[in-house]
Formats: sequence, C-alpha cells, structure tokens
Amino acid sequence: MKKPWVVTTAVALLALAACADPVTQSASTSGDASVVAFDTSANQQHITSAKVDRIAAELPAAVRESGTLVIGNGSAGGGLPPLGFTADDNKTPIGVEIDIAYLVASVLGLKAQIQTTNWENLFLGLDSGKYQVGISNIGVSELRKEKYDFATYRLGLHAFEAKKGSGLKISGPADISGKTVAVSSGTLQEAILLDWNKQNVAAGRKPANPKYYQQASDTYLALESGRIDLYLGPNPNASYHVATQGKTEIVGTVSSSYPVQGLVGITTKKDNGLVKPLADALNAAIADGSYPKVLKKWGLEAEAVPKSLVNPPGLPKDKQK
Repeated sequence: MKKPWVVTTAVALLALAACADPVTQSASTSGDASVVAFDTSANQQHITSAKVDRIAAELPAAVRESGTLVIGNGSAGGGLPPLGFTADDNKTPIGVEIDIAYLVASVLGLKAQIQTTNWENLFLGLDSGKYQVGISNIGVSELRKEKYDFATYRLGLHAFEAKKGSGLKISGPADISGKTVAVSSGTLQEAILLDWNKQNVAAGRKPANPKYYQQASDTYLALESGRIDLYLGPNPNASYHVATQGKTEIVGTVSSSYPVQGLVGITTKKDNGLVKPLADALNAAIADGSYPKVLKKWGLEAEAVPKSLVNPPGLPKDKQK
C-alpha cells in the first residue's frame, strides 16, 4: 500500500537534531504541481550493497564476529517523515535514516538491528553501549564531538518554504527583509532568523517579522492563506511536505550551523573503533551508486555529500541547542 504522509506534527523536536549545508544556497523552484506518494508500506525493499571484505575487516573483532550492528533511532512515538517514522502497520520503522542503516550494515557484512527510542534515550543508549551507533539525523557539533565520533552522510539543511508560485528566492539576509517568517521558538532556525535580522538592521534594511506557531499544521495554514511569507524549518520535513501536498515550494536553504557548514553523521561512542569502517562503508556506497539511490527514494537528493568525513568541524559550542 502506498499513501502520502501528511506532516502535521510540530517540528521543534526535529530541530534538536538538525544541522545543515554550506552557508547558504538557493533552491530552484518547479512549476510542477504533481503530488508524490512515497512508499510507506512495512514490506518495502531497503536499498543495500555488496559486502566489502576489506572494510568489514576494519571492524572491531567483537562486532565483526557478532554479525550484527545495533542501531539506535529516535523515531519512537511515530517519528517524522521522511527521516525515521512508522510504516502503515503502525510498528515498522522506515525512512531515509532506516535505509542508511541497512545500507551501511550491508557493506560491512552485518545484519542491521534497529531499535527505536526517544531523543534523550538515544544518547543514553549510546553512552551505555546499548546501541553501537545512532542514525537519527544527529548533527555534528563541537560539544557532541567531546563524547562521540561522527561519520557524515548528509548535509543538514534548513529550508525556506513559501506558497507555490510566490516568486521568492532566498539566498541571504537581504531577501527576508520586511518579510513575515515563521519559525519554531528556541530552535536553530530561530537563531539564524534573528542573526539575519541583526545583519539587516546593521545594513539599514528592515528586519523580518518573526511569527511563532505551536503546530506545523497552523504554520502551513498561515503560509497558504498569505498571513506569512515564509516558513524556515528543517529541509527534510519541508521537502516531504512540498512533494506530498503540492501547495508550497522551497525557495532557498541555509545551514543550521550557519555560518559553519552543517553535517549529519552516524554517531558512535568516542574511540570505540567503529567510526572509520562506518565512513569507509558510506564512501563505498557513494562510489557504487547505492547511496544516492537512498536519498532519491525519499526526495533528499539536495542533502547528498560527495564524501563521508570523520569528525569534521561542527556546530560551535556557543550555538549548541
């Protein structure tokens, strides 16, 4: 069974994990009003790749001999598409993060054992060793790098979403001058908006007018009715909403680690010996074409990375949320 998933959950939870891409990049808009239905069935096929023996040999002996990679994912309670969420059977985890887990495990010659939990318990599970890795839209940050290692696999983007046909194009602070922009309170998106407002005021331009809503559904009603001009939120949610609803468009993106390039990484307990084989497995999947297939399946091609990096620069400590 295939059905579109309507994003109506507040996005503040997702912002805890989000990061983003290069400083700013404009997104091209399309006049195609078609609506995409993603496969949300429990029996969907996961994209995998062939085992690479030389990479599998890099694994710690205990992990290699167990034949299993235990993966924590923070989508308990339903999750948020297209990252990690619950399939039509109301129990099976699916989404881009789940597919990345299966893909990496296949290159390493391991069986992916995915366990869903909430955001706070995800890190407790990593700390205790309950989960060997976390794959759950976890942004690389300098604070997190003190306890964890990261093998990057996606750009972390925030997206400016507008009513379809708005004609808007956002590539920097000047483009939001005088506009009414919705954000969730206390998020990285809000911090970016307020930073851009300071830049606009310093340059003698009008600041944007921030608006706050408790539910994403209320935000989208305001956007479609013209009460707000833009909604700045996590790009995966925005991309899924645009594809499944066909009423809005992405008119620009910005790094959630602005002005630092933000990246999302597979997360492991520091110095446990897993981060290099994870990065090498990701790079093998990038090279053989299976990695881009995973992102295309969930409409996240814009978040593709050319190479998995180990512990790159992340969100500065003073910006950590």
